[in-house]
Amino acid sequence: MLKDYYILMKKIWLAVFALCLSLPGMLHAALTIEITQGMEGAVPVAVVPFDSGANRYAPPEDVAAIIAADLARSGRFAPAAEQDLIARPSDISQVRFPDWRTLGVESLVIGKVETVGADQYRIQFRLFDVFRARQIAGYSLPASRDRLRHVAHTISDIIYEKLTGQPGAFATRIAYVISDTVNGAKQHQLQLADSDGYNPKTLLTSQQPLMSPSWSPDGRKLAYVSFEGRRASVFVQEIATGKREQIASFDGINGAPSWSPDGRAMAVTLSRDGNPEIYRLNLADKKLQRLTSSPAIDTEPVWSPDGRHIVFTSDRGGSPQLYRMSSQGGQAKRLTFEGSYNASADYAPDGRSLALVHGEGGRYRIATLDLEGGLLRIVSDGRLDESPSFAPNGSMIIYATESGRRGVLAAVSSDGRFRQQFSLSKGDVREPVWAPGEK
Repeated sequence: MLKDYYILMKKIWLAVFALCLSLPGMLHAALTIEITQGMEGAVPVAVVPFDSGANRYAPPEDVAAIIAADLARSGRFAPAAEQDLIARPSDISQVRFPDWRTLGVESLVIGKVETVGADQYRIQFRLFDVFRARQIAGYSLPASRDRLRHVAHTISDIIYEKLTGQPGAFATRIAYVISDTVNGAKQHQLQLADSDGYNPKTLLTSQQPLMSPSWSPDGRKLAYVSFEGRRASVFVQEIATGKREQIASFDGINGAPSWSPDGRAMAVTLSRDGNPEIYRLNLADKKLQRLTSSPAIDTEPVWSPDGRHIVFTSDRGGSPQLYRMSSQGGQAKRLTFEGSYNASADYAPDGRSLALVHGEGGRYRIATLDLEGGLLRIVSDGRLDESPSFAPNGSMIIYATESGRRGVLAAVSSDGRFRQQFSLSKGDVREPVWAPGEK
């Protein structure tokens, strides 16, 4: 977190953990999304409400509305407002392409939601190229009552990929940390939710701070730092069962866990030998390999997608900057030179760039760094932005920021052209991390 590095710059580590999650929050609430900056040139599309008239009971979710909201959240598309739709076709025989051309939409989505059994549905949809008057995609997908939203997100992913040539990331999840004061006592929760903030689920509740969540490559586990017992320890927890294991609880700092791409090892920050250094932890036998050896503070390791390198934050040059070394350790190369503060890196899925926190002039914003050309681009506009995490398709970056003196989450397109904000009705939310896509 950004607050960690105010302390890092002074080399006072213990104070940061008391401050990281000290703001009040509201538990169990879904995140709500507000688009704060649109993308010029977004492609006009139309998503017609899906026909469910033959059902004895109305579906509990508006599938078409979820799809339209997903496409709008991507920043790449501008769905027509429902009141502006010129027709409500649900079958290909009802589509009149000349009429839709007059509306100016380039793509059209129609569909049906049919009941096939107790709490079981079948969703049919078709995607059309309006100007070429042809079908681009058409699927029929089963969905249980509690999976309707997920299947709607899956349809959005299909549509996004057909229209852009890139995978979608709507049927994914995010994890984050929230806090609240309950009966006068501070309470912290590690939560996960759908990528649009719906279906929040609490994985862990603690009276002590929780921080640094990190997804396993298969999306089945989360690693995180817990201060239960009044000391920092690294845990790994299974999403489905809640089973968890303490994997690092040495004297001093145990922090910043990061999974290797194959899921067999983890990079962590430990001060077991007296100074914060980067270690590689083999998860099968718990053997440790020390990767850095510096009188400075080395922390926040993150693996490259191919597993060959680790990028980390170090103040060995006098201020927090990003460095890259082999995942087996060895000499580190400095990557950042602009600004007095560059930290909290996350690799883009293609391995070609990093998201990071860039500090200059007392302002901390999210930036991207092109690893080949070295170009640093600022993409957020806050003053205290932190904890960037790429979407699994690389199109968006989710991060933590402040709004109205509260911690909220925000997301920005990787080119900085489109922004949105996630917030609770009140309270504080921090430390977002985007789950990997389905394998």
